[in-house]
Amino acid sequence: MTQSIPAAQVNTIILACEAGMGSSLMSVNALKKKLKKAKVSNVTVIHKPARGIPDDAQVVVVHKGLAKTAQNKVPDAVIVTFSMFLNDPVFDTIVQAFVDNGEIVSNLEA
Repeated sequence: MTQSIPAAQVNTIILACEAGMGSSLMSVNALKKKLKKAKVSNVTVIHKPARGIPDDAQVVVVHKGLAKTAQNKVPDAVIVTFSMFLNDPVFDTIVQAFVDNGEIVSNLEA
């Protein structure tokens, strides 16, 4: 599993969910708004079911309950987990990595 990736290399963030479109879609929209507010325009946020994550995914943001599913689906992607669908500090950390030209770092337990 990749532990981190320079934000400058990320074109797409996959926000993966179980199956529905409810809470996780709100997370997608919240992350898009945070990126826009920070004037980060060179990255796309896409909503996908965890079992439908594309094989070439670079960064996958997923609820901690689906972390293993995401990791098994795309073992080379940077997996970032969150606990709360809205206002989880992880979303701000991701946005800040783009603003600072820093790294997006996996927070999975090894």
